[in-house]
Amino acid sequence: MLIGLAAIAAAALTAAGAAGVFIGAGIYNIGADVRHTKVVYWIITQLRDRSIAAHASAIRPPPDLMSQDRVAKGAGLYAEYCTGCHLSPDMDATPVSEGLYPTPPQFAGKLDHSATQEFWMIKHGVKLTAMPAWGRTQSDEQIWDLVSFVRTLPSLSPDQYDAMVKSAPKGSDAPAP
Repeated sequence: MLIGLAAIAAAALTAAGAAGVFIGAGIYNIGADVRHTKVVYWIITQLRDRSIAAHASAIRPPPDLMSQDRVAKGAGLYAEYCTGCHLSPDMDATPVSEGLYPTPPQFAGKLDHSATQEFWMIKHGVKLTAMPAWGRTQSDEQIWDLVSFVRTLPSLSPDQYDAMVKSAPKGSDAPAP
C-alpha cells in the first residue's frame, strides 16, 4: 500500500516537473496563427463549454425574449459591436475575423448555445477567444436585446438583415449609464 502511494506521488511530482519545464521553456506556440493540437483544443473546448453551461444554468431569460422590440434593438447592437468579428449574412471575412483563433462563430449559421449561455458569454466574455465582456459597458437589457437578435439572425436573408439594421431604434447601441 505504501509503495503504491509512493509511486503515485513520484508520478505526480514527475508530471508536475515536466509541466513546469514545458511551460517555463515556452515550448507551446500560443500564436493565434498556429492551430492548437487536437488534445489542447479538446481540453480548451471542454473547459469553455462546461464553464459556460455551469455559470449560465441559474440565468432565466426575460419572458419577452423574442419580442419584435427586443429583436429590433438587438439589430442595432449587433451591427455596431459584433459584425467586425461575427460578420453579417452578406459580409466577407474582415481582417480582424480572419486573424482570430479560434475563429469566431458566424451567427448567420446555426447556433450552438442556449439563450442563457449566449447571454452569459456576451456579458462576461470568453477568455482565450478575444470575446470581450460586454457587461462592463452594456446593460443586461441591452445584452438580452442582442441575444434576441442573434437568435433571429440564422433565419434572415442579407436583405432582411440590412432592413432590420436600418430600422433599428436610434440609441439602442448607446452604452449603459
